[in-house]
Amino acid sequence: MTTALITGATAGIGAAFARRLAAEGHNLVLVARDTRRLQEHATELHDRHGIEAEVLTADLSRESGISAVEKRLADRKNPVDLLVNNAGFGNKGRFLEVSMADELTMLKVHCEAVLRLTAAAAETMRERGRGGVVNVASVAAFVPRGTYGASKAWVVQFTQGVARDLAGTGVRLMALCPGFVRTEFHQRAGMGTGNIPGWMWLDADKLVEAALADLARGRTVSVPDPRYKALMGLVKLAPRGVLGGVTSRTGRKYGPQ
Repeated sequence: MTTALITGATAGIGAAFARRLAAEGHNLVLVARDTRRLQEHATELHDRHGIEAEVLTADLSRESGISAVEKRLADRKNPVDLLVNNAGFGNKGRFLEVSMADELTMLKVHCEAVLRLTAAAAETMRERGRGGVVNVASVAAFVPRGTYGASKAWVVQFTQGVARDLAGTGVRLMALCPGFVRTEFHQRAGMGTGNIPGWMWLDADKLVEAALADLARGRTVSVPDPRYKALMGLVKLAPRGVLGGVTSRTGRKYGPQ
C-alpha cells in the first residue's frame, strides 16, 4: 500500500483528497493544526476503509511545523508516495488594510512551506524512482489579485519549473488551480459568500477526482472544471490593464486579497 501525506487535511479540499485516497486503499498522513479534528478524521477513515491514518499536528506558519513535516517526508523507512500541499488561507481586506504580519504569514504557508515540503518529498521520491506532488494553487494565480494571487502564481510557476527539472526521474508534479469550492475557506477568513453566483461553486470531491485524473495523465497544471477552463481562456485574451481593473473589483467583491 502506498502512503499519501496531505496538509490542511481536516476540511475542504484536503479532507476530500483524504476521503478519495483512503477509498482507493492508500494509507495516509494527515497534517493540520487541530489535533482533535485530525484524530476524528483519521479514525473515521480507518474504520470506513481499513487503511492506516497517521496524525501529525503541525502549524505551517511556524518553523517548528514545517520542520516536523519535512522530517516525516524524509523518513525513508516509511516513505510518502504522494504529497498534497493543500494548507492555505485568505486575508480579508485590501493591500495596506491587512497587517504585514498576516501578509508574511501567508507567504510562509503558501510559498516557503510548499517549497520546503516539495523538496523534502521529491528527494526521497527521486531516490525510489517514483512519487507525486500536488501543490494546490488557485485560478487567482492567473489574474493580478494582491498577495493571495501572487502567492498562488508563485506556486504554479514553481511547480512547473520543478516538474521540468525532475522530468524522467519518475517524480510527477502538478499545480492544482480550482475556483470557488464549498469549504471552510471563506468562513475562516471572515468573508461572506452570499453574493457569489451559484454556477461558480465547485464540489470538493468532484474536484479531487478530476485532479487525480490530471495527475495520472502527467499534466503539470490542472484547472479541473470546464467553466473555469473557459474563464481562464478569456483571461489569456484580455488586455492586462483591463484585466487588472476587472479582477480588482471582482476580488474585492468575491475573493481573498
